[in-house]
Amino acid sequence: MNIQERTASELNLDSRKVAEVLTLIEQGATIPFIARYRKEASGGMDEVVLASLRDTWQKLAALDKRKTAVLSSLEERELLTGQLKSQIEKSVTLAELEDIYLPFRPKRRTRAIRAIENGLESLADLLMKQKNGDDPGQLAEPFVTEAVVEIQAALSGARDIIAERMAQHSGARAEMRKLFLNGGYYVCKVIKGKEEAGSRFRDWFDWSEKVSDTPSHRVLAMRRGERELFLNLTVRVDERAVTSIMTRYFPVKGNLCGDQVFMALEDGFKRLLGPQMETETRLVSKEKADREAISVFAVNLRELLMAAPLGGRRAMAIDPGFRTGCKTVCLDEQGRFLEYSTIFPVTGKADSAASEVKRLINKHRLECIAVGNGTAGRETEGFLRKLKLNIPVIMVNESGASIYSASEIARDEFPALDLTVRGAISIGRRLQDPLAELVKIDPGSVGVGQYQHDVDKKQLRQSLDDTVISCVNSVGVNLNTASAKLLSYVSGLSPARASSVVKYRDKAGKFTSRAQLKKVAGIGPVAFQQCAGFLRVAEASNPLDSSAVHPESYPIVKKMAADVGTDVRGLMEKPDLRKLIKLSDYITKERGIPTLRDIVAELDKPGRDPRNEFESFSFADVHSIDDLTDGMKLPGLVTNVTDFGAFVDIGVHTDGLVHVSRLSTKWIKHPSEVVHAGMKVDVTVTSIEKARKRISLSMI
Repeated sequence: MNIQERTASELNLDSRKVAEVLTLIEQGATIPFIARYRKEASGGMDEVVLASLRDTWQKLAALDKRKTAVLSSLEERELLTGQLKSQIEKSVTLAELEDIYLPFRPKRRTRAIRAIENGLESLADLLMKQKNGDDPGQLAEPFVTEAVVEIQAALSGARDIIAERMAQHSGARAEMRKLFLNGGYYVCKVIKGKEEAGSRFRDWFDWSEKVSDTPSHRVLAMRRGERELFLNLTVRVDERAVTSIMTRYFPVKGNLCGDQVFMALEDGFKRLLGPQMETETRLVSKEKADREAISVFAVNLRELLMAAPLGGRRAMAIDPGFRTGCKTVCLDEQGRFLEYSTIFPVTGKADSAASEVKRLINKHRLECIAVGNGTAGRETEGFLRKLKLNIPVIMVNESGASIYSASEIARDEFPALDLTVRGAISIGRRLQDPLAELVKIDPGSVGVGQYQHDVDKKQLRQSLDDTVISCVNSVGVNLNTASAKLLSYVSGLSPARASSVVKYRDKAGKFTSRAQLKKVAGIGPVAFQQCAGFLRVAEASNPLDSSAVHPESYPIVKKMAADVGTDVRGLMEKPDLRKLIKLSDYITKERGIPTLRDIVAELDKPGRDPRNEFESFSFADVHSIDDLTDGMKLPGLVTNVTDFGAFVDIGVHTDGLVHVSRLSTKWIKHPSEVVHAGMKVDVTVTSIEKARKRISLSMI
């Protein structure tokens, strides 16, 4: 099978559709573009399936590349036989390939190699025959030389050769790998003397659990404790099962030579194969934990990015503080900075703070107030509510705002403003449009990950980039107001092209049509095809430019309109006329019913934002952990979903945990079945540990 067929087989997908999708990807098509505008080619695969297809294809391509390198190495050293070549070509995993190659891989000088150089390989072969009546000492006598000074040294060297043979046997390795992965146990112990310093890892001080059953968060937690030198983590397997596997491939007879072989096998497992399998098992387990943790992170990030926007309202945004005061900024409907001030509402200057807030509201006709949920946030919120300003006061999660304020993006946007003022601007813009603002921040800094600092950085970046790209293209981007950073996530627009768009816009003024994009440096036919459908031009002369209908489909829409006796604008405005359209009349070689249905659906609600409507939220009258009591019922906001439960902000500066067992009365496999980041929930306080700042909650 070729790589396209193997990809289809591994994912159980139609091989013809896989081939078409991979051809599109090779031609420069992005996953959002294929999912939205090439449904006929993909068979309607969604972005998750398409990303999995791409990743599997890349994995298999890497395997093929490694096979080529191995075959070349063997051929150069004149070690390649027909049987070996066939084995390599039939291998389906990297582990299987490396097991086949292991005996032939150029090696450092091992004990076995030194023994072979000393002429002991024949002795190893004699011992392996295990003839009844043979005495190992007598067999070894002829092999005593200047390099091998005594019989025991000869026997030891022969055993080293047998040990390495066993450790490199592909069949034994394959079975041992299964034993470690399916029957192995993690054993975790605290390092003596580190009990107090490593107290946060106390749950794992004396822990044992089957490798295959250990959830991702536990694997990552124990590995972190090991890395920080508080825990000792090992993988153990049943000794009888190990012996059974070794002796199946290297049978042991009940005689003196058999005793030597068994000693060699035990040494080979303890010194070579066991540690290798433990390392590999830990790696496989870590990779699985990474995938699960990254998946949870991506789901949380999607919910955060797709949070309901308040929309174009003039806003006051406050970054709260005690000693240094509250940095207060004013923004217009588009999030443009108007003015800033510093007020001290909770440190003895409440009257002047109240006057300043009212002045700014009246001067700039402000319609809402965003308050960061960090230090002094609840106190500032309480102060504002007492003023009865007749505009909503909304708490905003400020995770990562300080990261943005010190970033190059923030410096470019506001070179003359202080970091804290930039942070306040970010808080206000998050309320107006979370997606447009959060894309400026490294996803790892938005506070919705699970052990994100412990997982594979490359895989994490790929997954989070895929998530951000998916969200941005799902919502669509206003071509005339989007930042370069936001534009860079649009299908087909690299950071360089996004920067060119902004430069063109600054020089030539607002875009009046999508077609104008073709005048931007760096945007050729392919880039235009990939990006145009995801960019919106409000108030363009062609109403389709503000919709998700792709320019390549404009002629079809124009024909639809003409066939029912109107123009494009009339077709978009009159539902009765759209009902007259018979989709089968417009099928072409390039566009089938799936695309035509999408076009008509978009004409029904052109440019519709897929995000939910904004709903205001208020915390209860509690401000610190000292205000809580067992049994108290409170409203809260889910801030993070993990494998073991959900963290909920109840307004006391410490998120409470709803364990997975307390999320629902019915059994659930994962918390994401019940809750998501940003979700409004009602919780009950079940326990409070003030010393450790831990709050346990229940949604039952």
